[in-house]
Amino acid sequence: MNDQALREPTLLVLTAIADAPRHGYAIAREVEKIWEGRTKMRTGTLYGALERLLEQRLIAVHDEEVVEGRRRRSHALAPLFGREVLAAEAARIARTAQEATRRLGPGAPTAAGLLGSSDGTVTARPPC
Repeated sequence: MNDQALREPTLLVLTAIADAPRHGYAIAREVEKIWEGRTKMRTGTLYGALERLLEQRLIAVHDEEVVEGRRRRSHALAPLFGREVLAAEAARIARTAQEATRRLGPGAPTAAGLLGSSDGTVTARPPC
């Protein structure tokens, strides 16, 4: 992998399986939870991302079974490389967010002030 930022679908999939292996539908549900219902990952996007991540060895097939005649695979974050890449991306995002907050300066709206509701609606307060 290079030092470029991860594409959003890649970041979301890696985050969704960072704590436990999951199959496709469960990954899609986790992505919805991560984004607090503000977005849904389309099936084609999800399975395309999974195939790409398998090729890049960022994830691995954890388990495979046949359910009602259909193959169902659960995926896990690759123990070393996948975790390392996700940790590096999380650190990069945190640094970027910290810099954005610094540059906004005192009195700027905070994330808590902008996203105070769990239903995904933006509740920005006007500046005083």
